[in-house]
Amino acid sequence: MKLEKLLSKQFDEIGDNHHGSSRETPLRKDAFEMSNAKKTLLIEDKVQEILNILGMDLTDDSLKGTPRRVAKMFVNEIFSGLHPDNKPESSTFENKYKYGEMLVEKNITLYSTCEHHLLPIVGKAHVAYISNGTVVGLSKMNRIVDYYAKRPQVQERLTLQIVEELKKILGTEDVACVIDAKHLCVNSRGISDISSSTVTAEFSGRFKEKESKREFLDYIKLETEF
Repeated sequence: MKLEKLLSKQFDEIGDNHHGSSRETPLRKDAFEMSNAKKTLLIEDKVQEILNILGMDLTDDSLKGTPRRVAKMFVNEIFSGLHPDNKPESSTFENKYKYGEMLVEKNITLYSTCEHHLLPIVGKAHVAYISNGTVVGLSKMNRIVDYYAKRPQVQERLTLQIVEELKKILGTEDVACVIDAKHLCVNSRGISDISSSTVTAEFSGRFKEKESKREFLDYIKLETEF
């Protein structure tokens, strides 16, 4: 019993400290052997069990469809970024117009889920790169952010994964990402600090240089008006 309490305390502390265990999303080797349809059925059953344990009346019209809705949401929506089949295709194009400055896609709306408490992470991602001869469609950067966000995450890992993916696609080290997000596991439970947000950044290649980093951060601060 003492060991169980100690382990429980350690797991709680890890979650409250937003500790990430690895750079890659921790997945088992057999993660995709089961079909999405079967996963949905199994999750539906488990959600129903949880709600029953909590004492909810699942015969109520408002609740009886909840286990199914949650299961479909988990598999097809908020955790869809776990499955490699959902990875966006990212075709690159020759930089024929020879644009040589940094390209910044800012204020990308980000919805993710904290892997410690399965509560929402909501914020903005700002992504930039300097072309070395190839460019990628603007919407693809948004899709890359969305793909890696739609899985149980820690913000530090998400920031790194976005940068690593763009480096791979563009064949350049000159990529940067800044994320500013609110974590509901901080805002709505535990310390319950509703005003704080978390900022993470990854600068690679030329973005490690003081001048380029400063230019990128200045672009982020610009007001966008229409």
